[in-house]
Amino acid sequence: MSPPPILVLDLDGTLIDTAPDLVLTLNAVLAQEGRAPLSLAQVRSMVGAGAKALLVRGLAAAGDQVAPERLEALYQDFLAHYRAHIADASVPFPGALASLDRFDQAGWRLAVCTNKLEGLARSLLGTLGLADRFAAICGGDTFAQHKPDPRHLTGTIGRAGGAVERAVMVGDSSADIVAAQAAGVPVVGMTFGYTDTPVAELGPDAVLDHFDDLFDTAHRLLEHRERKPARP
Repeated sequence: MSPPPILVLDLDGTLIDTAPDLVLTLNAVLAQEGRAPLSLAQVRSMVGAGAKALLVRGLAAAGDQVAPERLEALYQDFLAHYRAHIADASVPFPGALASLDRFDQAGWRLAVCTNKLEGLARSLLGTLGLADRFAAICGGDTFAQHKPDPRHLTGTIGRAGGAVERAVMVGDSSADIVAAQAAGVPVVGMTFGYTDTPVAELGPDAVLDHFDDLFDTAHRLLEHRERKPARP
């Protein structure tokens, strides 16, 4: 008996609009350093590679170059503040929950593959009452590799009890798309996410502006893949 189809979603900028809480946390750390705050528009394109990368990018944008030991201290301050304010303003993107319901009702398995630390991802989804929807929640520290390494995606699929040949990835950035393509998984790019390069230019198999169209698109991509003749 073949495993059920599986939908793997990125978290920040794909499933949840987390930028408001991330920018508040980043600005709290910048204020400690006597730096001016950054705008939401500035920070949105910095999100996606994990908290430390966001901090490094934010400090650089504010004109601050810090020593490695100072960076580690600021990173711990960032994590402490973010944990305390992880879902003050973060919400699912419009249509996301109804779309997940549709996949669930159709027998799809759901998983999250994010470069956010696993503990933070679980805390966010738990606070929003969404954690139980997912067969696996895998963060940037769950495995030895993280996106764009395809092993992060394939490991998430395996942990959820799915199969790579019956999976579809949904993301908003090059890390998602590169990981999916390297894993041989069809990938849907969402246009409302956190990337400074338009997602259509990153080469996903489909591009969507809204979750309302995701079920039909994922079903079509999976059917198309399953109809493809096997390689000799």
